[in-house]
Amino acid sequence: MKTPTTTHRLAAFGLAALPLTLHAQTTDADETLRLNPMVVTAALAPRTADETLASVTILDEATLERQDPTSITDLLSGQPGVDVTTNGSFGKNSSVYIRGTSSDQNVLLIDGIRLRSATVGSAAWQFLDPRLFERVEIVRGSRGSLYGADAVGGVVQLFIPEGEGGPTPRISAGGGSFDTHRYSASLSGVEGGTRYHFAASRFDTDGTPIRRDGEDKGFDNTSGLVRLSHTFDSGAEIGMLGLRATGSSEFDSFGMPANTDFAQQVAGIYGELLLGNNWRSRLTLSESRDEQEFLYTASESQFDTRSRTARWDNTLFLGNHELVLGADYLKDSVATTDDYLVDSRDNAAVFAQGLLDFAPYSVQASMRYDDNESYGEELTGSLALGYELDAHHTLRASYGTAFKAPSFNDLYYRDQWGNFGDPDLEPEKSQSLELGARGQYQAFFWDLALYQTDIDDLIDWKDQGNFTSAPEQVDSARIRGVELSGGANIGDWTLAAALTYTDPEDRETGNRLNRRASQSLRLDLDREMGDWSLGGSWIVQNHRYEYDFSGGSTRLGGFGLLNLRAGWQFAPLWSTRLTVENALDKEYETSRDYLNAGRAAFLSVHFGQ
Repeated sequence: MKTPTTTHRLAAFGLAALPLTLHAQTTDADETLRLNPMVVTAALAPRTADETLASVTILDEATLERQDPTSITDLLSGQPGVDVTTNGSFGKNSSVYIRGTSSDQNVLLIDGIRLRSATVGSAAWQFLDPRLFERVEIVRGSRGSLYGADAVGGVVQLFIPEGEGGPTPRISAGGGSFDTHRYSASLSGVEGGTRYHFAASRFDTDGTPIRRDGEDKGFDNTSGLVRLSHTFDSGAEIGMLGLRATGSSEFDSFGMPANTDFAQQVAGIYGELLLGNNWRSRLTLSESRDEQEFLYTASESQFDTRSRTARWDNTLFLGNHELVLGADYLKDSVATTDDYLVDSRDNAAVFAQGLLDFAPYSVQASMRYDDNESYGEELTGSLALGYELDAHHTLRASYGTAFKAPSFNDLYYRDQWGNFGDPDLEPEKSQSLELGARGQYQAFFWDLALYQTDIDDLIDWKDQGNFTSAPEQVDSARIRGVELSGGANIGDWTLAAALTYTDPEDRETGNRLNRRASQSLRLDLDREMGDWSLGGSWIVQNHRYEYDFSGGSTRLGGFGLLNLRAGWQFAPLWSTRLTVENALDKEYETSRDYLNAGRAAFLSVHFGQ
């Protein structure tokens, strides 16, 4: 999937900031593009944010450079509709909730290639280095008819730089609290019709205790990637990409020290042809791997999963309309030290989408058919309608269905203690309805969304007695919410904020779903001052509950985090950045009995454009 290379800026801000933007004036077209950037994830085709008929958030290259986070989850935390939980800081197990749906009910893509563990069903977000990526797109709401299984709450896509201009090297080195060291280097550019990008990074830290009175738990990550593409005079294009991250993370297992050795990998090749003036065809072959070896005091276990995909996309341009037709084939396989009744399965699918423009009305309609070897056939669809009130305001409404596939653990897991999966489980089913409005101006924008998602046949592992568990399919959930977001560029100021209210209810018990906060606020404020820049982020979330097998619950208190940052370009092509995370040194936890890091400062030096 080819993406625009123009740098975009998108952020979000609350109603309290909106009056300030009414006085902002700008004539710079680039500023307008940053506030209304192109998005490809929402519709499998480039659309500006106000044309997508979806709730989207884009974190561009400038945002990633300013915030310079140590993890992808730091970027996502507090974004509209997004909640994050972790079992401690620095490479510890993390979950990303979108609109109240769990981590295995959402999809993570890296340049169109899906990355996840087939055994667990969710992605290992904590093992990806944010310095490898130049852009993040967050699409909230059902996307099952475009991406298949698990796209219930939304899709997050990470983009690797394509390369542009002459040879451009970049190097950075730094470190800070907890004996942390960070290094990265890249080389990118374009020569003739060939684009290239090579990058490598290293992160290691002694970490912090994740239990009270515990020992430091370290983490290290070594990553490398390559991306190459060539565009011919005819407009045809071929390309390839590969990314691999390896390392280890220390943690606790029932109070005893343990360690995870991991490898995360995606690789793909593609070819794209222009067949006439109105037909673009693209074939992609890809593979992703999630490999983890768990080392305990008296035992070890290994879970290696591999997903291989062939995908064929065809886009037909019919005047103001577009028609997307495609098919994909996916084969999952697992190799583990534990016993699984089945160790592979395949899924074949066909899909179609119409992007119709009847100005001032627009329509996005899609349908997908999946046939899975393990759980049978699934048909999903969506319909979105948009109405352009005037040059600055649009209304949208959408309805979509999706399903979450049972993981290999849910279906086939067996272990020596008596825990077991159920091969008769059916997919979870969802229906989502959304109403939204957007105001788009030269210097600022705002976006408001109201939604409800109903999920049936939720899969939950229940206590079977004798310290064993098994999955059951008896639960249902209703998730309602409101999201208000926006962004502005006012002179040298960049303002961003997001306000989220979510009501994720377990319909069987009436309780809030496990580990979800119901309210969050994120404010980002940055200012450029010549060679200097200053900024900060304020993330506030209310309490959440964590439930256990016995039905008991623990209330985890809310928190407010202040992150500060500063940058200085002290010479041509040279700059330095200082970030202070959790500047107020708050003690907080998003998972029971797992502490996150206190105040942490990091200083780095950078060379390159």
